[in-house]
Amino acid sequence: MTRAFLGVEASATGRRWIGPGAEEDRLAEAMAQATRLPAPLCRTLVRRGVAPDEAARFLEPTLRDLLPDPLGLKDMATAAARFLRAVKARERIAVFADYDVDGGASAALLLTWLRALGRPATLYIPDRIDEGYGPNVPAMQELAATHDLIVCVDCGTLSHEPIAAAKGADVIVLDHHLGAETLPPALAVVNPNRQDETGELGHLCAASVVFLMLVEANRLLRAEGMPGPDLMAMLDLVALATVADVAPLTGVNRALVRQGLKVMARRERPGLVALADVARMTEAPNTHALGFLLGPRVNAGGRIGQADLGARLLATADAQEAAALAERLDQLNTERREIEMQVRLAALAQAEARGLDGPLVWAAGEGWHPGVVGIVAARLKEATNRPAVVIGLDGDLGKGSGRSVSGVDLGAAVHRIAAEGLLVKGGGHKMAAGLTVDRTRIEAAMERLADLLTRQGAGQGGPADLRLDGLLMPGAVTPALIEQIEAAGPFGAAAPAPRFAFAAQAVSARRIGESHLRLSFGDGTGPKLEAVAFGAFDGPLGPLLEQAGANRFHLAGRLELNSWGGRTRAQLRLEDAARA
Repeated sequence: MTRAFLGVEASATGRRWIGPGAEEDRLAEAMAQATRLPAPLCRTLVRRGVAPDEAARFLEPTLRDLLPDPLGLKDMATAAARFLRAVKARERIAVFADYDVDGGASAALLLTWLRALGRPATLYIPDRIDEGYGPNVPAMQELAATHDLIVCVDCGTLSHEPIAAAKGADVIVLDHHLGAETLPPALAVVNPNRQDETGELGHLCAASVVFLMLVEANRLLRAEGMPGPDLMAMLDLVALATVADVAPLTGVNRALVRQGLKVMARRERPGLVALADVARMTEAPNTHALGFLLGPRVNAGGRIGQADLGARLLATADAQEAAALAERLDQLNTERREIEMQVRLAALAQAEARGLDGPLVWAAGEGWHPGVVGIVAARLKEATNRPAVVIGLDGDLGKGSGRSVSGVDLGAAVHRIAAEGLLVKGGGHKMAAGLTVDRTRIEAAMERLADLLTRQGAGQGGPADLRLDGLLMPGAVTPALIEQIEAAGPFGAAAPAPRFAFAAQAVSARRIGESHLRLSFGDGTGPKLEAVAFGAFDGPLGPLLEQAGANRFHLAGRLELNSWGGRTRAQLRLEDAARA
């Protein structure tokens, strides 16, 4: 077994610290000598598998180099041509979208592009409770009766019957959810996760698939001598969807998000400006803001309010409408948090009673709001390092949502037990899935799901090891160093921000608010460094460090910039600690 970093076998949060191996140390030192880049940045690049001669290109990713050819996806040529034909002929177009951030951003991309050409379109987003996920027969029949083309975004790949019911209208599906062996009877199904695709682009979210279709549509327009709408200005929507849908921030996704953050910083989209203001986002947008400030608010309408609020906010060009929608979504997000807390406590108690050491953590409860079960599943997954499913019961059925851990394909497993008849329906992708199950079959379905996940290696360990990228001294951490490290970002799913350890630090800590901790620490040889640990008193970290006294601690976390009052300072986002 690899030797624990700094000898930490069990930290305050119960984790074993794992540092870089001798080979990583050697490669990082060689890269620093060859590139003259800072050693902490070189460690981050080595962890990403970047070679010294690739470093410069990696630090400046471009869509020109990384964006795939849209025509590499099956049915793309058909989809783009039919979409453009509808635009030119002024046909009636409807956009049917999922109610989450990816669906809302996908719809907003289409609506924004169409508006730039002076073409209106109908937005339809199903109600989570009354209609459920994806196209349904009544809605598709109604849309087909009054439209010539229906574009389903972030949904539709498994919607055979509803799409067949859309008589008289063509249907295009732009999706990324796992497909079945047979496709629905749509004119085109563009989906990198179709069974007959290579899977090379399976990491794209739906908004990226929509973006690629618009790239192809613009190319067709240019071939006819016509300018297309500015797609680069729409990358803020792609970035938001990519981060909120927890797509891996590698390859083209990294380039899309990086460029999208620059676009968002220009504050040109009324909906995102209003949302950032209502969320009191004072710093330049980053992946944390997208995932934890903006994304949850866009989602709030689909979770517990009016399903189309998020998409309307992202698509609007009217600042006053944007302000009103953002305010409403902020209110709904507050309500969502309260509902989520109640369900989370009940679900955790139930899961603990069932046992947290198996391959699957799950809970089901009467009346649990279907709009928060996915968030609660994510919390259970984070707390146990295991795939988690949370189900809300209503009458004879349970509607649930699951979240997975790295290396375990939950969507494929849910799709399989649905095909075996244990679920009414179910599907998703590697990291997230949704399902509907008969109340009487929940135990059998979860037992079978646990069996399938066991075969993938789920549940083999306890709390995840904390992987660290190296050791730093507090005095070495400056805003300039953090900016250099952030050049290897943006950081997120499959590309976590580097974590660094600080050995044997003297700590001065104080509680802020109900559960947060602010501290400063140093080793006595140079300047001290500030740190913050949010939610520290919800676990053992806060009580341990608040009473630090003369004891010294090893500290671990991620470096970040704290901008406040016109000043920018370096700080540590503390994640773990251990007695030195």
